[in-house]
Amino acid sequence: MSEWEKNVRRVIPYVPGEQPADVNVIKLNTNENPYPPAPAVCEAVKKFDTSVLRKYPAPDAKRLVAALSDAFEIPEDQIFVGVGSDDVLAMSVLTFFNGKKPVLMADVTYSFYDVWAELFRIPYESIPLNGDFRYELSDYLRPNGGVVIANPNAPTALVEPKEFFEELLEKNPSSVVIVDEAYGDFYGWSAKGLLDRYENLLVVGTFSKSRSLAGSRIGFAFGSRKLISYLNDVKFSFNSYTMDAITLAVGEAALSPRSREYYHTMTEMIIATRESAKKRLAGLGFTCTDSRANFVFATHSVIPAKEIFEKLKEHKIYVRYFDKPRIDNYLRITIGTDDEMTELYKALEEIGCRQS
Repeated sequence: MSEWEKNVRRVIPYVPGEQPADVNVIKLNTNENPYPPAPAVCEAVKKFDTSVLRKYPAPDAKRLVAALSDAFEIPEDQIFVGVGSDDVLAMSVLTFFNGKKPVLMADVTYSFYDVWAELFRIPYESIPLNGDFRYELSDYLRPNGGVVIANPNAPTALVEPKEFFEELLEKNPSSVVIVDEAYGDFYGWSAKGLLDRYENLLVVGTFSKSRSLAGSRIGFAFGSRKLISYLNDVKFSFNSYTMDAITLAVGEAALSPRSREYYHTMTEMIIATRESAKKRLAGLGFTCTDSRANFVFATHSVIPAKEIFEKLKEHKIYVRYFDKPRIDNYLRITIGTDDEMTELYKALEEIGCRQS
């Protein structure tokens, strides 16, 4: 090893889902929305005044924050925004998990959490989910330096109820609890209803899933005024201009009343397709978790997940396979349009997936 390499901060990076160059595929591997952005978003892009690009964007993202405040009925000084929920979560981990006790997270969850902990040299503990891939509340009531939980969880697609979070927060008053609700709009309940009661709660969301804007990178967080103030201090010490002008305009348009109605309709369509998918996959020999997200987590009774994954790619259908302990015989399948899902079922039948 070279001498200079001894000073390099090294980490095993997060590996995102594959983005195939071939556009003629059915892409069900990264939980993107199969439907286009709201018409108001498309109009905002067409009308965008490119002359403003010579100037820096608004560092406080004031208009986007105001639009979030109006849409979610949360005071503006309790809202933080960033470049996708990954940016928001990374800033949150860096800001709030600065103690010597381990941060608690699940062993099967969004795999960026432990990457950030490693990157920022934060002690952490990966706690095994139970045999049903559920959180055991008692595991998170030990001394800790913070807690991060995805609800719905990914890749399992399972949720924990309101009572779980109430007790979790009640018994962790000395730690910041981050609830990652990237898929929350496909579930219905949100921890943001607990914000008035718990100063240490941070609820994180994204425009990438239910709002069809994964390509624009817009994330947000709701928390107490004190939490948001600390987050902004770190953000402005890191990069004052995190969100570009076009993204800010797009985000504002996506929160208009007309857009909210559009996205509600699209979300209901995805939920209906999801429920249908659970039944169709069961008829093909799969066992699925009770998904409350925009994807299903499924294992086949006979054919190994990796084999199905590879054969689907031959049919130009991409799903997500995780070569990791406990979940290496599961596939995470994004919910596509009804037509895309029909093609998936046909391909699975051709592969030989059927009831054993």
